[in-house]
Amino acid sequence: MQQYNRINTLNRQFNPPELKGKAMTYCVGVLLNQGIVFASDSRTNAGVDNIASFCKMTVLERPGDRVIVLLSSGNLAGTQAVISLLKQAGELQDGTPTIWTARTLFDVCGLVADAVRAVDRRDGQYLTDSGGFNASFIVGGQIKGEPMRLFRTYAEGNFIEADLELTTYFQTGEAKYGKPIIDRVITPDTSLSDAAKCVLVSFDSTMRSNLSVGMPIDLICYQRDSLQIQMRRRFAEGDAYFTELSARWSAGVRDVFSRMPEPDMQV
Repeated sequence: MQQYNRINTLNRQFNPPELKGKAMTYCVGVLLNQGIVFASDSRTNAGVDNIASFCKMTVLERPGDRVIVLLSSGNLAGTQAVISLLKQAGELQDGTPTIWTARTLFDVCGLVADAVRAVDRRDGQYLTDSGGFNASFIVGGQIKGEPMRLFRTYAEGNFIEADLELTTYFQTGEAKYGKPIIDRVITPDTSLSDAAKCVLVSFDSTMRSNLSVGMPIDLICYQRDSLQIQMRRRFAEGDAYFTELSARWSAGVRDVFSRMPEPDMQV
């Protein structure tokens, strides 16, 4: 019972009742011909006098063999428990399938789903006072012998896969403010660099409209077939590049708007 009280206390600390049901996060995964861009914010609570941060990006990497990135949203205690179960199971050597032995990323998502359901069975009944159990993930990367893949898992444990022809990106959390810029800019042929800029503008737009999303922002650009993380950056509050990007985007939007034709108001 002591461990469940600790879980409930941690969950209430980062997801208090007055903010029940609010996303308090923003995560994006973008599948491109060149690679995959992953980004997540670090805001876990956004009260008037209680702002907290925690990394929501988990990287599981064995260079030359596999790169797996998980972006998490939902109850902090729940997502932490899921990640811990995956890592602990990965240390076993009894023949049980793990994140390090899974043949495909589809199999990895199955393991994530199993961990989500296991945590729900164990802890869900103890979290009712703080909004219940809720954990969803963006899972992507590459395992040697198969192409890059990107998935979106749901709290129930089911998941869907991105497709370069149809759905090239997934979002979790407070998605609506950052979605328009991604829809207008991103195509499968977009470069990793341009996609990274677009994703950062998406975060800037979201943070301007919603206090529940905040810095630092963790960003990874994974190069196709590299099987290792070569480009990773954290953008903290006051970061010079992000500040300039935000200022230029705002100025550019205002400039374009000022040059738009006036509406014809005549009947």
